[in-house]
Amino acid sequence: MTGITEKSVGPVHHEQVERKRSKDETLFHPHTLTALCILLAWLFYAAVRTNHENTEMSIRLGLSAAICCFVFIGMLQFRDGPFLRPSVPFWRGVLSLSVLYQLFLVFLLFLNKDDARQFLTYYDSSLGKQLPERSYADACDLNWETIKSQMDIFVIAHALGWFGKALILRDVWCCWILSVTFELLEYSLEHQLNNFAECWWDHWILDVLLCNWAGIYLGMKTCQYFEMKQYSWAGFRQIKTFRGKAKRAVQQFTPHDWTRFEWNATSSPKNYFCIVGLIIVFLQCELNCFYLKYLLWVPPEHPLNTYRLILLFFFALPAARELYQYISDSNTNRVGAHAWLIIFNIMTETLICLKFSENEFVTPAPMFVKVAWSIVFAVILVIFPLWKFVISPRKTLKAD
Repeated sequence: MTGITEKSVGPVHHEQVERKRSKDETLFHPHTLTALCILLAWLFYAAVRTNHENTEMSIRLGLSAAICCFVFIGMLQFRDGPFLRPSVPFWRGVLSLSVLYQLFLVFLLFLNKDDARQFLTYYDSSLGKQLPERSYADACDLNWETIKSQMDIFVIAHALGWFGKALILRDVWCCWILSVTFELLEYSLEHQLNNFAECWWDHWILDVLLCNWAGIYLGMKTCQYFEMKQYSWAGFRQIKTFRGKAKRAVQQFTPHDWTRFEWNATSSPKNYFCIVGLIIVFLQCELNCFYLKYLLWVPPEHPLNTYRLILLFFFALPAARELYQYISDSNTNRVGAHAWLIIFNIMTETLICLKFSENEFVTPAPMFVKVAWSIVFAVILVIFPLWKFVISPRKTLKAD
């Protein structure tokens, strides 16, 4: 797992983090001028040696070099995030990739649907072809044959996804709320996407009770391990033996310390609406995955889907920590750059899905779905917060 060092709330802990940061600088010194010389040397070599007559190849190399330069600049010049492990420049690079991903999404947003599909063929010529939508509700008899037909590589990917969500949220209740709610969303949207149509046992046994439970359980156990672990770090210069230095190098990719997330959703209106917003953004991110595949004609097994999920995982790790800092620390008056950008990323993906959905989904949502979700949103966004924080705040505070 990628290592983490965190800034917890409070001035005393802030001083401790600064001392830890100064120790880390014995390993990672900011050699910005040296890095600039290396970058210029590489660009000079590339400019001289890559004089291709093939225009397509030149464009590919030029775009790749521009992306690398931007990330490199970000690693040196962007502001620090909440994590230090495995290194501060690594997480600056993650922030740089989040900016690049946002720019790419904005570019896609200003294309029409056909041009966006065609644009992806420049990356992979096998794309740009309409895909058949698979339904998982064709044979719903509960027997070994039907269960085996649903078992594929995506079952493992499903469990790994929930393992990652547990590491991001560090809260078992948030994970289970997301797990159950997304299955309800699949029921609600199966009139649009055929692969949302699943057998009841696929929804609640294979997905929720098997894959989701396994991922959440292992993820929370990992969080508990890092939470209870005793952390004692020494700089490279203090370690005398080669074996000790090698062990210390491996530990660089493990957490420096660990903060347990206690979201306290009902403790204040700020906490409540931030947690509700967090859950909505998570669910929107999950839905975007399916709609982008369908609308842009990207097969489920294509590497582009995997790259997106990996990127969003690394974007979300510091983003969740920054959001927790914003909720927990009264001295923090704005969300951090990672959190701000990932919200921007996911909402721009949603805008793309909405724009490209024109004339794609002609079947209207069932009336029961519309009424049910209207009631849910009314309760979550209006009725419960009014009762909890306005009508009887003292009674609920005593009950808590």
